Amino acid sequence: MDIRPILSTLQRHKVTAALLILEVALTCAIVCNAVFLIGQRLQRVNLPSGVAEHELVQVQLGHIGPVPDAKAQTATDLAALREIPGVRHVTPVFQLPLNPGGSSNFGVMLAPDQQQPTVIATQYMGGSELVTTLGLRLVAGRDFQADEYVDLDTALAALHRGDLKGLPQTVIVTRALAERLWPGETALGKTMYLGKAIPFRVVGVVASLARPDQLEKGEQYSTIWPIRLSAADGASYVLRCAAPDRAGVLKAAVARLKQLNPNRVVLVQRTYDEGRRAFFANDRAMAGILVGVIAALLVVTALGIVGLASFWVGQRRRTIGVRRALGATRGDILRYFQTENFLLATFGIALGMLLAYGINLFLMSHYELPRLPAIYFPTGALALWLLGQLAVLGPALRAANVPPVVATRSV
Repeated sequence: MDIRPILSTLQRHKVTAALLILEVALTCAIVCNAVFLIGQRLQRVNLPSGVAEHELVQVQLGHIGPVPDAKAQTATDLAALREIPGVRHVTPVFQLPLNPGGSSNFGVMLAPDQQQPTVIATQYMGGSELVTTLGLRLVAGRDFQADEYVDLDTALAALHRGDLKGLPQTVIVTRALAERLWPGETALGKTMYLGKAIPFRVVGVVASLARPDQLEKGEQYSTIWPIRLSAADGASYVLRCAAPDRAGVLKAAVARLKQLNPNRVVLVQRTYDEGRRAFFANDRAMAGILVGVIAALLVVTALGIVGLASFWVGQRRRTIGVRRALGATRGDILRYFQTENFLLATFGIALGMLLAYGINLFLMSHYELPRLPAIYFPTGALALWLLGQLAVLGPALRAANVPPVVATRSV
C-alpha cells in the first residue's frame, strides 16, 4: 500500500497525531521498565534458600520473670519436642535464611595479618542438629563432631580472655564462599581468620545457604559454627517435620513448650513458608502495583487509539465514500486505517525506546538496578503494535462498512 496519502493526511492533523505518538512512547517506556522491575522482584521472591523450606516450623519464646537454668531448660525442651509425632529433627537457631529479623555478619580474612576482610559473610549457629534440621546438603567434608561444639557463653568468655583454645576451631562454609576464598582449590582443611586473627579450619562445604537479609540474586556467603545456643540466647526452636501437617506439629510444639514452662510467651510461631512470605511481602506488593500500572497504561493507550480512530472515521466518511465509489474495497479501507495506526505506533515506539533507555539509566544511577536487557525492546514493540492493531480494528471495520452512496449524499 502506498503510504504517501497516509503521511499527507497525518501532516494535516499534526497535533492529534503527535499526542497519540507521545502517548504510545510514554506507554512503551514505562511498560518496558515496569516489566523489567517485575521480573527483578519475582527473581528475588524465588531466591533459593538452601534449606528444606516446606518441612520447617519455627517457635520463639520469651520469658516472664526470672529465667531458669537456660541450658537445662533447652535440653528439656529439645527432648520434649523430639517426642512429638511427625518431628524428625529439632535445633535451636539464632537466625534463618530469607526471614525477617537481623543478620549476624563478619569479615573473613585469609591471613592473620590481613588488614581488610576478603569478604563479608553471615554466621549461623544453633545446635548439634543444625545441618540436618535445616536440610542442608553437604557437598564436601563432614558435619561437626560432638567434641567440636562450644556453648555460646563459654565462647564469649574465652573471646573476652583472649583464649583461642576456648573458641570453636572448625567451620562449615557454603560452596559460594569456598569458591570466593579459594577459587579452583578445595576448601577442606583451609584456614580462615576472623576478628583479631582468630583461626577456623574448614571441615565441610554445603551446597547452598542464603543469608537472612539476602534480597538480591547474589553469592551466598554463609558460614556455620559449632556453637550451641540456649533458650536465653534469643534463639528459636526450628523443627523439621516428616508429616505434611506442619500446622498440627506447630500447635503441638507450642502447647508442649508452654506445658514445660508456663512462664513463657510465644513471640513467633509459624512455618518457614510463612516467614519467607513475610520477608518478601513488599516485593509481591510492588509487583502487584506495577502490574496494575501496566494494565492501566495499556487500557488508556488502547482507548486513546480507539477514540482517535473513531473520530477520524467520523470526519472522513465523505472521503471514505468517495474512495468506495472509485472502486476501493472494504479490505482497502481496513488496511488504510491499520497502516495509519501502525505508522503512528512505530513512531511512538521508536521514541518510547529512547525514553525507556533513559529511564533505565536513571534507575541504574539512583537505585543500583541492572541494565535493561535488549530483549525488552523488541518484545515491548511487538506488544504495542499488536495492541494498536487490535484497538483500531473496530473503528477500521466501521470505516470499511461505509457505503459508496455516502459520497453522493454528501454532495
